[in-house]
Order: sequence, then C-alpha cells, then structure tokens
Amino acid sequence: MTKISDCPLCHHTGDDVLWQNSQLRVIAVADADYPGLTRVIWNDHVKEMTELSPTQRTDLMAVVWQVEQALRHHMKPDKINLAQFGNMTPHLHWHIIPRWRADSRFPEAIWAPAPTRTPAQIAAWQKQSPLLAQKIAAYHGGLIAALAA
Repeated sequence: MTKISDCPLCHHTGDDVLWQNSQLRVIAVADADYPGLTRVIWNDHVKEMTELSPTQRTDLMAVVWQVEQALRHHMKPDKINLAQFGNMTPHLHWHIIPRWRADSRFPEAIWAPAPTRTPAQIAAWQKQSPLLAQKIAAYHGGLIAALAA
C-alpha cells in the first residue's frame, strides 16, 4: 500500500471511520453547518480516478452511491453535492455533502463565500439544523448496515 508521510489522508489517526475495507474507508465529518457530511477516501495514495483500475473505480463509486442513497433516505436533504477535487490534499477522496435550501451557503458550493441571508432565513436554519443533527445516528447506522451487506 502506497503512503506518503506528509499526506493527512494517508494517515487516518482520529478519523471517525464508519466503515472500511482493504481499498477505502468512509468517514463521518463532524460539521454543524453540513450535518451528515461524509467522505469516501481511497486508502492508497493516488491523485486521480484514472490511476485506479476500472474495477477499483467501480468499487469506489459503488460506495459513493451507497453513501448518497443512505443520506437521501435518512437525512432527506434538498440536494446532494458530490465533490472530488484534491487541489488542497492531492489524495483521492470524495465529499458527499447533503444540502438544504436553508443552509448558510445554498445554492453556492460549501467552499464559496456565504450569500447574504435574511433574518428569516437564518432563523429557518437555526430551527432545522438541530432536527437534522438528531437524524445522524440513524443515518450512520443505516449506512454501516448497507455497506456491510
């Protein structure tokens, strides 16, 4: 297995690993602004999808789709964003990001500057966010069960 000493994704100390196999791992990301945010990280240090074999790409994307499906089922977001950049950390990984119309950056990307929000929009998110946080345990349990099957 290829590891790079200064790559934070090669060494997953402290990650909240929900599920893993010999090829990849699924990480819960604690982010109050985006409850349910999940990463799928390839274990070997590769930068691009095309560095994987066709079978490995299929295996990776099957897990990404399972994460998306579990998020849709348990968290009921308005939209799911899938992102695979690697510009800051050039190690193959996918962000599976549940989005709600009331979240602080919708409809922009979560990395974009936040658009101006009205007091009513801020209040709507403050009301919705704790309700979403209550669904995370069920989401994680359902995802783990789906990936273990």
